[in-house]
Amino acid sequence: MTVLSWPKDILAVLFQLLLAGGGITVFAVGAFVKNKPKSLLFSLAIGSVLSAAVAALLIDGGRTPFFQMLDVGVYARFFNVLFALVAFFSLLFSHQHAGLRQVAGDEFYGLMILAVLGMSLVAGATHWLIFFLGFELLSLAFYILIAMRRDDPSGNEAALKYLIMGMVSGGFLAFGIAMFYASTGTLDMPIGLADLKKVGYPTGMLLSLGLILTATGFKISLVPFHLWTPDVYQGAQTPVTAFLTTGSKIAVFAGLLRILMLSSNWLWAHATPVLWTLAAATLLIGSITAMAQTRIKRLLAYSSVAQMGYAVMGALAIREDGGLAVMFYFTAYALMDMGAFGAISTLCASPESDLDELENYRGLGYSHPWQAALLTICLLSLAGLPPTAGFIGKFMVFKAVLQAQYTVLAVIGIASAILSIFVYLKVIVVMFMRPKKDMAVTTSGFGVAARFAFAVILFGVIWAGVFPSPLQALISRIIASISI
Repeated sequence: MTVLSWPKDILAVLFQLLLAGGGITVFAVGAFVKNKPKSLLFSLAIGSVLSAAVAALLIDGGRTPFFQMLDVGVYARFFNVLFALVAFFSLLFSHQHAGLRQVAGDEFYGLMILAVLGMSLVAGATHWLIFFLGFELLSLAFYILIAMRRDDPSGNEAALKYLIMGMVSGGFLAFGIAMFYASTGTLDMPIGLADLKKVGYPTGMLLSLGLILTATGFKISLVPFHLWTPDVYQGAQTPVTAFLTTGSKIAVFAGLLRILMLSSNWLWAHATPVLWTLAAATLLIGSITAMAQTRIKRLLAYSSVAQMGYAVMGALAIREDGGLAVMFYFTAYALMDMGAFGAISTLCASPESDLDELENYRGLGYSHPWQAALLTICLLSLAGLPPTAGFIGKFMVFKAVLQAQYTVLAVIGIASAILSIFVYLKVIVVMFMRPKKDMAVTTSGFGVAARFAFAVILFGVIWAGVFPSPLQALISRIIASISI
């Protein structure tokens, strides 16, 4: 029997312990502390995610998984830091936004912390039980965050749609895990995936992994599991949408990437055509449907669908530096999508409504230059134009795909990238080349916290596009630490 040792084992999971403690503390303070300062809960949430990020940066848990169930090595630490930073930016953007919408309570901040905990469990899981627990914790937090405003019909509709899709995906995942255990006799991922040729029921194993892929496909909005995405993005509070489109998707894809890294050649032979088809469909349908959108949150929703297509492209080429490309791309994606939705969150037509209609962005580049600048840089990065992080990310993905000899898929990806340039330039043209619309656009959510987030994200998007080598070298060391 494995015995818990102090302090080594405790320090190895300090990231998760700090998040769990921080979430519980926020709930307790909200319930029992009367007449508390308005910023107390926000400060506790910020302190929780930053202390967890420092713990992930400084404490190396080693290469042995915690109780053979949770990775505490460099791969998990990389994503833990990324999740903490995503939550940090989301909290900064939500500070005044949540106050204006009257949702800045202990439930809001506590659930954001627990969502990060769920993300870390999904990305670090080496055992299917931990993967399932993280998957459900992540989903439960977002069910409530999306429906936080009970008097908002669009938010309630979005939460209901996400709840239904979450229940369906959770069912697929549970059944897939059950089939995995029936086929291999273990819930340990590395052992079960080590050599699938030896399983007694290969058909059952393929069914198991197909169900698991379906469950993860819902969460990361792969076509044809993407239909919930635009309605949920539009109905949720904008900082919550930013948190959902970055943290949740990156966490689930990090778990999927680990599965692919640990998979045998036998599995790759069966998985390649499926992943190829999903990538091609996701790229084309996401880009084409984004072209027809007249609301910016729905446009970015379909854009995020297409972005997941590039990630699947990189995953297909995982044995040709695809892992490096995907991890770099997700770092860039976190910055540029967070920045785009963050800029939108600071703009509103009234204290109760977001500035969502694309026509309402006419002349924004002159009336609100800071928001327009951040949104423009992030859109150019999403389009993959230099000198931004998105350009380097897409370049690395296409390089890996061509080295893996998926030439047709690379051509489809290039076509999707060309379409996406039109989509993003449409927004930029409206902001800078159309006369200002006669309506009041307020920036009441553009406080000190949001301004700081603006500056850091702008710097990160440009820095990773001009000086990508340090991040590439770090990710290369992380990939080398995982047996493929």
